[in-house]
Amino acid sequence: MKFHLFFNLVTGIILAVMTVFPSPALAETSESELDELAKELANPVADLAFLPFQSNYDTNIGPEDHGYRFTLNIQPVLPFELNETWNLISRTILPVIHQEDIYPGAGSQTGFGDTVQSLFFSPRPGPSGVIWGAGPVFLLPTATDDLLGTEKWGAGPTAVLLKQTGPWTYGALANYIESFAGKGGRADVSSTYINPFVSRVFHGGWTLGLQLEHTIDHENDQDTGQCSMFLSKVTQIGGQMFSFTVVPKYWYEDSASSPEGFGFRFSVSVLFPR
Repeated sequence: MKFHLFFNLVTGIILAVMTVFPSPALAETSESELDELAKELANPVADLAFLPFQSNYDTNIGPEDHGYRFTLNIQPVLPFELNETWNLISRTILPVIHQEDIYPGAGSQTGFGDTVQSLFFSPRPGPSGVIWGAGPVFLLPTATDDLLGTEKWGAGPTAVLLKQTGPWTYGALANYIESFAGKGGRADVSSTYINPFVSRVFHGGWTLGLQLEHTIDHENDQDTGQCSMFLSKVTQIGGQMFSFTVVPKYWYEDSASSPEGFGFRFSVSVLFPR
């Protein structure tokens, strides 16, 4: 498929989701409410349902650095109240990918990648401002092309720890995934993902932050990592709340099959505040 078909696929997915899950009309939101929503978005286990559409563009992929990749991550976040003390937070990452020339002769591929499903059991935060969550993470072989996924089933633990003090949020999220089933001819999966982050909310629903995303591939004994600065804005359009985020990023650690140098990310999140 060419890129215009990928674009049409992505547009269709977004329009379908917006049609199936409409948000009730909201009264005009004050700036203090925008700030509070921005602070909730900085917390991966907040009691807030939202649907991010995260677009990524990466280049210099493959042994000859000729490949590039567009990835749209559809990332629904759904909180469930278990009781007065505990919440269960579901975080899903379903990638839609278009890539070309990731190695000589590979051509182009368009479709879904593997899904990562995380479940965090999180107690309601106390007065200390320390927030944590932990639970299982699953790798689901949903890729529609063997070059877009691992063709493996995997599982492992995941956890997040953070602290929110005034407008500041700082913490880290991590997981470990190991494959336990799947296509025999494919390499096993054994990887650790580490995501430290820090951000500050500014008046009017603005957030400025820094983060690292580092992956350790234990199976192949190699690391990949990207650092990024992000600027986001919570706003109300009509009766719907949104968050828009721009993220320039840089791959500070790369492998023969990973992107290199600079990339870019743009995210639109549809918010469903209670």
